[in-house]
Amino acid sequence: MNLMKRILVTGAFGQIGSELVPALQQKYGKDNVIAMDINTPESFDGILERFNIMDRNRLLEILVKYDIGTVYHLVSLLSARGEENPSVTWDINMAGLKSVLDFAIERKMNVFWPSSIAAFGPSSPRQDVPQHTIMEPTTMYGVTKVAGELLCRYYHIKYGVDIRCIRFPGIISWKQEPGGGTTDYAVAIFYEALKTGTYNCFVRPETVLPMVYMDDAINGILALMDANYDKVGGFHAYNMTALSFSAQQLADEIKKHLSLEVTYSPDHRQMIADSWPQTIDDSQARQEWDWNPQFDLSKLVEVMLKELKTKLDIA
Repeated sequence: MNLMKRILVTGAFGQIGSELVPALQQKYGKDNVIAMDINTPESFDGILERFNIMDRNRLLEILVKYDIGTVYHLVSLLSARGEENPSVTWDINMAGLKSVLDFAIERKMNVFWPSSIAAFGPSSPRQDVPQHTIMEPTTMYGVTKVAGELLCRYYHIKYGVDIRCIRFPGIISWKQEPGGGTTDYAVAIFYEALKTGTYNCFVRPETVLPMVYMDDAINGILALMDANYDKVGGFHAYNMTALSFSAQQLADEIKKHLSLEVTYSPDHRQMIADSWPQTIDDSQARQEWDWNPQFDLSKLVEVMLKELKTKLDIA
């Protein structure tokens, strides 16, 4: 990372950004982290810029104004929501990334960009999907992730841009409510368990998907960006996972702490979930930059319930 210059986080108040920004502020100082989003909170302790990532001129203005050295480009429409308007999903997910990469050449910036297990598809292995495999996604979100990975690789090879990337599994966090992803059932179930004691799950009980708790995901991002270039030379969209579980297993673990009745009504998101791998081989990330998640299912459930009880003011 270019430590002599400031950091810009686009999509700063989405699922990842809302927790990455405070972590970066703590590490580098509030004056060195600029948070950007199209929708911004009423109060924010730090430097804030509100604009649309599609506005290239405004983006360049911000990069110059703050002398940005590293961009964490998080703006994205997610899988399930992306299927509602594929054209808009392509425009936002791809045009924004290309603008960041173009300016990274001009201004010699480093870039972090999140990919996803959505980049895989029905032709990919379902078990222990390897770092390099067939990638034929069936959602526009997944298509933009594959295209984005290829674009990042191109900019690295042709222009030497230092771009680092993680293929995230489902991310579980208590700070942000579900926001249009296929793995959101694994967050929504906690809210409904505490508020109503019932949950109607939109995937089948036996549906298994890879997941990671947000604290682990944030630590993973920081570790990758801190890694020496010699260790992560070249461009890799690193596979990442922490654990895999079924919807039924998650419900059963929650039931160890409270009364919960779960029904299952699979909808259009079931087909998306069925196209994704159940388990991930992330050995390359573990070997090259010491990826080492700390949260198993038991610990994840305990922390989610504890934090959400406080957030929702439930005794």
